[in-house]
Amino acid sequence: MTLFDLTGKVALVTGSTKGIGEAIVHRFAEHGAKVVVSSRKEDICQKVASEINEKWGKGEEVALPVPCNISHKEELEKLVATTNDKWGRIDTLVCNAAVNPYFGPSKDIPDSAFNKIMEVNVRSNFWLSNMVLPQMVERKDGTVIIVSSIGGFRGSPILGAYGISKAADFQLARNIAVEYGPDNVRANAIAPGLIKTDFARALWEDENILKRTTANAPLRRIGLPDEIAGTAVYLASAAGAFMTGQAIVVDGGVTIAGG
Repeated sequence: MTLFDLTGKVALVTGSTKGIGEAIVHRFAEHGAKVVVSSRKEDICQKVASEINEKWGKGEEVALPVPCNISHKEELEKLVATTNDKWGRIDTLVCNAAVNPYFGPSKDIPDSAFNKIMEVNVRSNFWLSNMVLPQMVERKDGTVIIVSSIGGFRGSPILGAYGISKAADFQLARNIAVEYGPDNVRANAIAPGLIKTDFARALWEDENILKRTTANAPLRRIGLPDEIAGTAVYLASAAGAFMTGQAIVVDGGVTIAGG
């Protein structure tokens, strides 16, 4: 029962009020961690944190709501400082928040949309990791998990810039793993396939895309947020203690099936 135990750990998860991020904070709390629930809107952060405290808190506060727009460095600094002030440490950082404001051929993407994708999906993760890593080095213990995408492995006629940003996230995890491994700090990326979230709604609500995706998938379906959360628990716990610098694909087999 101890292999996946997160008791005594503090996890900071961005974009954790819906979809994959929300599933991760719920499962982390279930496995004993204290969690920071963060997204842009304060009321939604408070709602999710209250649900976690009621379900998993057993009379204690195990979820802290901290609104943050990860595009702004000063808000990320406040996010880290608020977590440290409350619980004194961050054992696991999960960079989950991401954007994709453009859906279509890369040649038509506005510069503003390309810049936003790269700034939010890559630069913000880089900033936040560098804010948290020093304390992990000091303790000689810590984990960074970046939620990327199988889009970072594949070309796409409609998600080109997003795929570029997600490929960069894989490299960020590898760099952190190499630089900080001697201090017992691990970094990995999770590469989900198509998951039934609001973020991916444009894909799974399109009948043609959904049919094409599931027809070539060995499991013949798309995934659910909770099916990504289990991988995050593994990476944050003792079960994943020898795993670093990797991109773990959780996609129902899409990337190995071809077509």
